[in-house]
Amino acid sequence: MYSPTNIVRLRQPEEIDNPLTEVLRAGARRLLAQAVELEAEAFLTAMQDLRLADGRARLVRHGHGAERAIQTGIGPVPVARVRIRDRGATSPEERIRFSSALLPRWARRSRSLDALLPVLYLRGISTGDFQEALAALLGKDAPNLSPAVVTRLTATWADEYTRWQARDLSARRYVYV
Repeated sequence: MYSPTNIVRLRQPEEIDNPLTEVLRAGARRLLAQAVELEAEAFLTAMQDLRLADGRARLVRHGHGAERAIQTGIGPVPVARVRIRDRGATSPEERIRFSSALLPRWARRSRSLDALLPVLYLRGISTGDFQEALAALLGKDAPNLSPAVVTRLTATWADEYTRWQARDLSARRYVYV
């Protein structure tokens, strides 16, 4: 990428200079943006028969939401959510909403990263050390991995484990128990 400037950015001591990772992040950003755009276009195409009384389309593109960073295995990838406006809804209950399957509205981490966190916890990484342990992979001060977030996740995992232990096994037959 060419930058017509004479300002040279100096590397900070805690930064790891890895041009390959930067290329991967830029490619991931472009691919994710294209995939979300295609998903929105498919949604609008499926709903194109919905019209207002004057014949205009009920659902229209309405720009993009604020850009946010999604934590992935290659670090933070900035993305912007596509917004679709329902011009025909008179109440919030009848409003048709677009929700991306690739980029859920409140997602802050990829599912693969969510699957990695319990493994690290079970391997003995303490809640306070998650950010430090993942800093090389996700970048310095990786958001959404603070000790409070990890504590909340461990409480969720404990609830899931309790439900798993209490599940009904009477519908199955086991040779060994």
